[in-house]
Amino acid sequence: YFLFSCQDAAIKLLVETIDVWQIMFFRSVVVLTGCVLFSGPGAIVQSVRSPIVGAMVARSVLILSAWLSFYGAAKYLQLAELTTIYFAAPVIVTVLSIVVLGEKVPALRWVAVLTGFVGVFVACDPGATGLSWPIVMVLAAAFLWAMSVVLIRKLALRERTIIQIVLNNVFFLAAAAVPMIVTWHTPSATELTLMVSVGLVGGLAQFGMFEGMKHAEASVLAGFEYTALIWAFLFGYMIWGDLPRPAVFFGAALIFGAGLLMVVGERARLRRV
Repeated sequence: YFLFSCQDAAIKLLVETIDVWQIMFFRSVVVLTGCVLFSGPGAIVQSVRSPIVGAMVARSVLILSAWLSFYGAAKYLQLAELTTIYFAAPVIVTVLSIVVLGEKVPALRWVAVLTGFVGVFVACDPGATGLSWPIVMVLAAAFLWAMSVVLIRKLALRERTIIQIVLNNVFFLAAAAVPMIVTWHTPSATELTLMVSVGLVGGLAQFGMFEGMKHAEASVLAGFEYTALIWAFLFGYMIWGDLPRPAVFFGAALIFGAGLLMVVGERARLRRV
């Protein structure tokens, strides 16, 4: 999640001048190049023959939609606001993990995710700011991302991580190719460096997430996503000098506290087991 936060900060810089489609295309090229260098060209052939191709396409559609919603809103919201509101996702993941995956969620974990949800509501502050389109887009991204996380958990146990990454990025590459040509912006040296960095960092982040899903329940990992709040506030202040609204600080404190509660609860549960 630290790596995903680095990626988000770089993309927020890029979307000021470069369309999301072009960023997505370059990121996928870099990630796929890394996969071939790491596992050889055979990884591409094995991916095409994988039994989870159809499911990965469905998951990639969800992530693509989440991406477009999240980074479309990035032009209008501070990084801290984006990340805080987006953290409705862990609550949705917990609910879906019960309905779709049949996971049993302990009471303390429910307390944690519901506390996090209250934090998201406070950060949105709908009474004062209203549900503007950027906020609605971020909430939509959270729902779509949550659905994709549940699918990752189902797929992670059926296929190697490298194959999942290849399939994910082949879809993004194909989906972004035509829109990228239409919206093409010749990048400067700085922009090109940022896009390559997005690919390197994003690829490592994907690898970490897919591997993590092989070893822990989706509703457990959802709580650790809250750690990204620290980095969002830090990067927002260091890069843009952002000082979020008091409601965002208060909401983030509730969300981060929920994450700590999740960690403490899981450690206690594992000791009992």
